[in-house]
Amino acid sequence: MNRTDHDHQRDERRAQRKSVDVVTEVTDVITGLPMGQIGNVSGTGMLLIGPAAPRSEAIYQLRLPLPGSSGSSPYIEVGVQEQWHEHAASADQFWAGYRIISITEENEAQLQAWLALPA
Repeated sequence: MNRTDHDHQRDERRAQRKSVDVVTEVTDVITGLPMGQIGNVSGTGMLLIGPAAPRSEAIYQLRLPLPGSSGSSPYIEVGVQEQWHEHAASADQFWAGYRIISITEENEAQLQAWLALPA
């Protein structure tokens, strides 16, 4: 990894994160299976807790709810890539961090509007 890549990753981790206080099930669009629940979301990524470890660096197409969103749909779809994962406190759960790599302009606007809502 070169210096620029490292600085970029550090900047992404500094993105404003919004925690989600209600159960929000995220679905893998391709398989239709649940991927986990949202821990927090930013404009560049998300933290999920789920029942299985994702594949390292795998790419997923996810459908996630935005609780309390005033957009045209209460859901958005994003393409993400797994960045890391580890066992959670519960033996059958995993924390996983994902970077958003693909999002439509409409879904990006909806995500940014949702992130701007008061917590």
